[in-house]
Formats: sequence, structure tokens, C-alpha cells
Amino acid sequence: MNQQWIEVGGRRLEAARWGRGGRAPILLLHEGLGSVALWKDFPEALAEASEREVIAWSRQGHGWSAPYEGLRGIDYMHQEAELLPAIQMALGISKAHWFGHSDGGSIALIAASRFPNLALSLILEAPHVFVETITKAKISLAALDFLKSDMGERMKRYHDAPEHLFPDWCRTWLSAEFSGWNIETSAAACRQPTLLIQGMGDQYGTMEQLDRIQRCMPQAIRLELDDCRHSPHFDSRDAVIAATCTFLDGKD
Repeated sequence: MNQQWIEVGGRRLEAARWGRGGRAPILLLHEGLGSVALWKDFPEALAEASEREVIAWSRQGHGWSAPYEGLRGIDYMHQEAELLPAIQMALGISKAHWFGHSDGGSIALIAASRFPNLALSLILEAPHVFVETITKAKISLAALDFLKSDMGERMKRYHDAPEHLFPDWCRTWLSAEFSGWNIETSAAACRQPTLLIQGMGDQYGTMEQLDRIQRCMPQAIRLELDDCRHSPHFDSRDAVIAATCTFLDGKD
């Protein structure tokens, strides 16, 4: 892994790169509470199997990137999507295959609709296009666990300020205003080849997320994984890597 720092909008963000190759790289967009370090050994394994460079960065307020001041709005994923051109420019890449997990998948959909020339394809793990009751229920339980357990201390291995990141993320998702959040119109505007991946036991969402995306994006193909929860790249890593490599075969 090669670590680096990039500057976007006057803010210093951590990034990392694995592997190398002559074809377009894979850009990882992490989940709502993710960071570079929380991808663990998945990027290295994906880089080796795909023979492509794999690149990740931590969004502001995540990992060791610049802190996020204030509170995020219900449009925070749209705001992150607007940064993708600057992120890729800072990383020195013009186009990439976007691999987004959870919030990262949603951000990828929004950005791909706004900047179609930046994303060659989309690989989306457990993406959200609308807010489900099951999602809010699980986040509510996680919020209680954060207050009653050592979760905050454990998160300090991966984030500089989990005491701000976690409550702010929960507050946004559990707010009444966020209940109507929906990005199906963004999905409908995407034309990129798309692979959808979701675990059958995903505790944060149902297959209706993929059903709605496929209605908007008839070009999308899907992979449903048994004995798999919200993080397929951990729970079913070999299957995710194999499906990703097959999907990318023949593409730039």
C-alpha cells in the first residue's frame, strides 16, 4: 500500500493506492462510517486479482482526513458527489471504475449521473436509493450501542474523531427530514455498465433497493449472496472479487 495525502477544497484528505496496471483503476467509495483503513486487506486482494490499481480515500471527517466542522445536512451525499471531479483530479486519474459500498454506492450513483465521463462503470455494494424502515431501526440500535458500549473507543483505531462522526451520521439518517430522501432519479440518469451486489442477510436494507435500481437502470446486473450481511467484500470476499473481475473483463 502506498499512502498519500491529497488536497480538495483546501482540505487535506488521506488516500492510499494498491497495485498497478495499464488499465483504468478501481476507485473505492467507502460506507457511511468508513475510511481507508476500514477497507482492511480487501483493496490489496482486489488489486492483485484484477491486475488494476485500486485507490481509496477517506472523506472529510473520516479516518485521518481533515475534520468535519458543524453538522451534515440531509443532502450530504449529494455534496460528496460534487467533489468527485476534484477528488479524481487530485489523485491524478481522469476516469475510473467506481466501487461504492453503502453510502459510497449512493454517492457513486449521484456522481455518475452528474459526471458521466468520470465513471467507466459502477460496482455497487448494498447501495441505498431510498430510506427503509429496517435501515432506521438498525441505526437506532447502533446509536444506543454507541452510548452504552466502548464502540467509540474501538472506532478510534480508524477515525480521528468518532465522537463527532458517529452521532452526526446517526442524527442525519434518523431525522424526520431524511425519511423522504430518494435518489431514484439519479439512478435513472446513469448509463454506465453496473454491477449490483447485496447480501441476503443485509441488516441495513432489503432487496427492494436493488429492485428499484434495476427498474431505473435496465443495464444493471445483480449478485445476491447467501450467508452475507451488509459488507459483502468481507462476508463473501472471494465471490465479490470474482464477480468484479468478471464484470470488468474486457473493459478499459
